[in-house]
Amino acid sequence: MILGLTFILILVLFLPFTVKKVEHNLEVFLFIMGLAASLISQVLDKSLIIAALEDPIKITLAVLFAGLLFRWCQNPIEKGILGLSQMMPIRLFFALVVIVLGLISSVITAIIAAIVLVVIVSVLRLDRTSEIRLVVLACFSIGLGAALTPIGEPLSTIAISKLDEHFFYLFELIGVDVITAVIIFGILSAIIIKPKQNDEGLSASLEQESYKEIIIRAAKIYLFVMGLTLLGAGFEPFIEKYLLGLSPLILYWINMISAILDNATLAAAEISPAMDDMTVKAILLGLMISGGMLIPGNIPNIISAGKLNITSKEWAKFGVPVGLITMLVYFIVIVIFH
Repeated sequence: MILGLTFILILVLFLPFTVKKVEHNLEVFLFIMGLAASLISQVLDKSLIIAALEDPIKITLAVLFAGLLFRWCQNPIEKGILGLSQMMPIRLFFALVVIVLGLISSVITAIIAAIVLVVIVSVLRLDRTSEIRLVVLACFSIGLGAALTPIGEPLSTIAISKLDEHFFYLFELIGVDVITAVIIFGILSAIIIKPKQNDEGLSASLEQESYKEIIIRAAKIYLFVMGLTLLGAGFEPFIEKYLLGLSPLILYWINMISAILDNATLAAAEISPAMDDMTVKAILLGLMISGGMLIPGNIPNIISAGKLNITSKEWAKFGVPVGLITMLVYFIVIVIFH
């Protein structure tokens, strides 16, 4: 069983970057891998099938509704975003997008924050490199910020439930670390993202999506999340055998697998009420930071990459270095204050 899961892990890590057919059909690929993992682990029972069918519903409906809303209200939304971007220096606008979405994602949820991000980026129409960098930095920010309250994303909901703690526990535990990172990502976006050389690209109206395109994208999101649910459940025996009981400093780095596995599943398997605050902090930061490195790592990544047609290679080229540097910085912080 473990050998089979290891093989699937290798396939999930490398095939999206080496085989174009897989890269262009990532949703189907992850669904197949998730189904294979759950079959190998022998966990594919009625309850898992129901969970796999139910888990994607909320995010799929949110993406579908947002797509329809943008189609129906495209002109006023475009004008509003362009108006805001022209009221201030564009680099300041980039920074505020990353910082504000990161901070409010814990209230409006990571899903809604990602949808707002997609709309903003679609309207700005940056060059390809700048667009990818803005999206990746914003998704790192959203993934971190959403964990500050149990309503922001599943990882924080599960953590609070497992630890039986109060609503603001995670804000008190990792708030300073998260807010600092969100601000740094915002500053970084202002520095490295190139604004348009002229307003011609900004003022042009976007091509309106067809209803068929909106529905197909929502269906792909549904399949993607279903695959991640199956993948997470399939890897639980692997996690229990090899990860639980390790030092939190080792788990911090091993948790980079959350770049391809659902971090909520990992949090559910790893976190225990018997752990001290520093151990919980190390586990959570490792999961949250690495979740931004690859497309499957976080719901905001999946939504943004799907709508903006960002490939696995494009995301990883910028996301992996940013994630590794951030992981290293916070590892040093954890070691110093442990």
